[in-house]
Amino acid sequence: MKTKGDWMIMPAGIPNCPRGLEYLTTVDQLLVKQKVELLEAFTGFETNNKFSIKNALGQKVYYAVEENDCCTRNMCGPSRPFDMKIFDNYRNEVIHMHRPLACSSCLCMCCLQSIEVSAPPGNVIGSVEQEWSICAPSFRIKNQLDEVVLRIEGPICTFSLCGDVEFNIMSLTGENIGKISKQWSGLAREIFTDADFFGITFPLDLDVRMKAVLLGATFLIDAMFFEKSGNRETDRPGML
Repeated sequence: MKTKGDWMIMPAGIPNCPRGLEYLTTVDQLLVKQKVELLEAFTGFETNNKFSIKNALGQKVYYAVEENDCCTRNMCGPSRPFDMKIFDNYRNEVIHMHRPLACSSCLCMCCLQSIEVSAPPGNVIGSVEQEWSICAPSFRIKNQLDEVVLRIEGPICTFSLCGDVEFNIMSLTGENIGKISKQWSGLAREIFTDADFFGITFPLDLDVRMKAVLLGATFLIDAMFFEKSGNRETDRPGML
């Protein structure tokens, strides 16, 4: 695949593909890298998260920018609602994600975490919904018809001790077809920032809409389990 600079060139001639998702037709892996914000690293003051999204060759596919206000970020911390805007090389917003405010306690069954994904913005293609659990986290992946098409099963402990933390992507028949991995990024980075690395793997022939929804699942998992409030680690076993 040729590049324009270090960006992936959009494949052409893909029928029935939402505008901007053509990039996802030729990939079975994505690397999501959060940009380190120096203000947040040194002061603990929450800033809007920014991410670069690359393919397995290291070519940029998208970049993502969190959008909310300063008060919400610093009052609500990791539980904050947000909109995530995903842009391509031409600065077109091709994917929009919305995470509403919801309770983070496992004791509240009626207000679980979710994120809705639209591509192009305004056209809902799917969503991610947390399933109630007090042990290992799990999620439902739904399509635009609100049908469950995949599930995600996480580990009992999401605390990274010099290793990756893996959330398995499962088919409805129980087959493991991929994973979302929070990758160890080094001791200093882990201690002083909440800037994370994630790897996503999925079948090459998976519907591009579901690939985009799995990207949304990555941002939701990051917010729920790996965002630190004031750069303080607050992880606990299971969903407690």
